[in-house]
Order: sequence, then structure tokens, then C-alpha cells
Amino acid sequence: MSLLQAASIDVRAGAKVLIEDMSLVLAPGEFLAVIGPNGAGKTTLLGALAGDRPLARGRVLLDGKPLAQWNKAALARRRAVLPQHSGVAFDFTGLQIASLGLLAHRDRLSERQMRALAEQALAETEALAFADRPYTVLSGGERQRVQLARVLAQCDADPAGRPFLLLDEPIAGLDLAHQHAALASARRRVNRGLGVLAVLHDLNMAARYADRVAIVEKGRLTALGAAGPTLDPEFLSAVFATPIVRLQTEGATAFLSPG
Repeated sequence: MSLLQAASIDVRAGAKVLIEDMSLVLAPGEFLAVIGPNGAGKTTLLGALAGDRPLARGRVLLDGKPLAQWNKAALARRRAVLPQHSGVAFDFTGLQIASLGLLAHRDRLSERQMRALAEQALAETEALAFADRPYTVLSGGERQRVQLARVLAQCDADPAGRPFLLLDEPIAGLDLAHQHAALASARRRVNRGLGVLAVLHDLNMAARYADRVAIVEKGRLTALGAAGPTLDPEFLSAVFATPIVRLQTEGATAFLSPG
């Protein structure tokens, strides 16, 4: 079975331990949300799973093979990464940015197919209007929607390959409607058999869209399980050092911080 797995990994920056003895598995057909306070190690974990952060100890495995043994093109066909910040120094258009996700597939896709996939993804993120605009003139939220289109197109190029989608704060800078739209796009791909890991700060979004939740504190994984029981208000209050309550209404759950 296709799995993306972190096995007892440590990541350090010099003498500082960023994450320590962390293990988790992302499977096809599941949405795993990673939550925790600022500086807890969430982005570092995602970077390690993507193969972008060197490990001090442990292994990250894709299909049972260490990421270091994958060539870049093969890895790009199996996982797409949306980082927190995506700097672009040139005046690429929105369409060109979205098409970057398809470079690993250009050996088997025609230019027409690649354009169609990029435009389809831009339409899904309501960013098709930015297809011919320079990326550098777009607002932060508009850029985020274009970048999301890039990774969606990357996954959609070969969905039968069961790629993994790694999203670092994918709803940052988006208005409420586009926040839901972004996570709904990820959820649809989960329903098609892809695996999604997303770093989120919004507990309500995690509760609504995730199957499982991982809680990271001070570089360690302190909870991992089904979203409902893992998002325990008493435990979350201790994690975030602020009172958190859960309100249950008909068909909906909401987390609030009255303090």
C-alpha cells in the first residue's frame, strides 16, 4: 500500500532540536490536519515529509523507500507541496505559475493537456481571472489561490498514481469563502483516494475537514488520532495556553476561546 511515513525523525538547526522522535503515517484517502502553537515544529515536519528538510535521525519513507532514494522528477510526480511562502522573482503569469506543477509530467502530457489541467485548477480556485496577469501584482490571497491551483494541477496530472498533497497553512490570507473552498478542494481529492496533510491554525476547519489530527508541541508529537476525540477542549486549552470550549449544535461543532 502506498504510504508516506515519518519514522522516529529528528530535525535540527545547529544545536537546536526542531522536531524530535516524531513518527506518523499518511495514507491514501485520508485528510490529516497538523495543529499546534506557533514555533511548535509543524512546518518543519511538513518540510521533512516533503524531502525538503535534512534529517538528523530517522527516515521518511514513500512506498517503503527513503525519500533520498527518489529522484526529483519521480518525487514530484508523487507529492505536491504548498509552502507557507512562495516567492516569485519574475513576472510569470498566473497560468505559468499553475503550470509549474506539471513540469514533472511533461514527458507524457502535451502542451494542450498541461494548459487544460492548469486552467481547470485555476477555475477551481476561482483564480482563472488571473491567468494572464503577472503574479507579482496579485494580492496575497490571489497569489495563494494561484499557488493552490499549482499543486492541485500537479496532483490531478496523474491521480491514479495516488499522489500526496502537503499543504502548509493553505488558507492563510484567504477570506472565509475561499478558506472553505480550498479545503473542500483538498477533501474532494481525499475522496478520490489521495492523501492530504495540511498544517492548520483554525480548529474549526480541522474539525470540519480532517479525518485525523496530529498535535505538535515543542517539537514533539503529543497527540494523534481521529479528529473528534483528539480535539479535546481540555487538552487543547493546555496546548494553546488559553481556554477553549467546544459547542455542539445540530450537525455542527464549533471551538471558541472565550478568554
